[in-house]
Amino acid sequence: MTDGTSFPASLPVRLRPEIVALPAYRQGKPAAASAFKLSSNENPFAPLPAVLAALDAERDINRYPDATALALRERLAQKYDVSPDEVHIGAGSVALLAQLLLAAAGPGDEVIYSWRSFEAYPSLVTVSGATSVQVPNRPDGGHDLPAMAAGVSERTRALIVCSPNNPTGSIVTADEFEAFMASVPADLLVILDEAYIEFVTDDRAVNGPPLLGRYPNLVVLRTFSKAYGLAGLRVGYALGPVSVLDAARSTAIPLSVTGPGAAAAIASLDHESELLDRARQIADRRDRLWTTLTGQGWQIPRPQGNFIWLPTGDQTTDVAARLAESGLVVRPFQPDGIRLSIGEEEAVQKLLQISEEIVGSLPEGHPARRVG
Repeated sequence: MTDGTSFPASLPVRLRPEIVALPAYRQGKPAAASAFKLSSNENPFAPLPAVLAALDAERDINRYPDATALALRERLAQKYDVSPDEVHIGAGSVALLAQLLLAAAGPGDEVIYSWRSFEAYPSLVTVSGATSVQVPNRPDGGHDLPAMAAGVSERTRALIVCSPNNPTGSIVTADEFEAFMASVPADLLVILDEAYIEFVTDDRAVNGPPLLGRYPNLVVLRTFSKAYGLAGLRVGYALGPVSVLDAARSTAIPLSVTGPGAAAAIASLDHESELLDRARQIADRRDRLWTTLTGQGWQIPRPQGNFIWLPTGDQTTDVAARLAESGLVVRPFQPDGIRLSIGEEEAVQKLLQISEEIVGSLPEGHPARRVG
């Protein structure tokens, strides 16, 4: 090396060392035929017949799709009372987040987000070349927005707010968010990640789209993967100022949203009431599970996504193994806790057969165990 830089001997070419050091994104583990997969926050309902019909009608897969997904953007623009150019479609909301970070931040810059939150945030920031600034969650698993605002510096180029927060399930309230927006610079990009918004039943929660007209530095992310059940087709969308979305579009991989994906999303909007009814059923199942778990002695945040957070701490790996032995594949985040998706009703009942025994085995004073 002429510049004196050394690289591991196992690498045949020179790569960015910070990228080589990154852990690869770990998808939720698959489940055996006899087990329930509760590790990826997937929708347990089968696709609607109308969605399958829309997919079957997409026969021209030898042709490239519409690069801008115009028909879908027009439908979403109508839904949210914005222009089509204020809608950007991507291969899931995580792809859109990556594009926004590439557009806003680079080497020497900083991106602020709460932690623990979505596990892709640190990697996406590193790939952009920027540095993560992680602000610890509150004890209830929610965002400490005043601390996040206090962390803004001259180097801060973007700030991510996740509501409901993945994996803790806690919301940001509308009042908290508006106070937060008033306290950060008006030219700082704020990304409101609302991937699980359709499962929210707390009417205090922030709702991003109505705020877009008030905050020209705000971009809202949503997805068809969760409530709409299209996780395998990878379709998400961003709502925000045209200039910001145009910058994100400039960083996007061309033609990443497929024709079948866009067609399925449009069919889902055509049958949105049925899909949102399914989301309400999942939310009801979630609330019943939370009530029973807290009655068993669990101390867990009030969930508002399609998952529940168990703050199992140092016991995380052991508890996840016990759940796996019982036929429940969950998502452990050692040494913090376990995210457990709301799946089939049978999965809920299976969990409740072992959850009381597990919480009773946790040591006195454990954060996941209620006092008294």
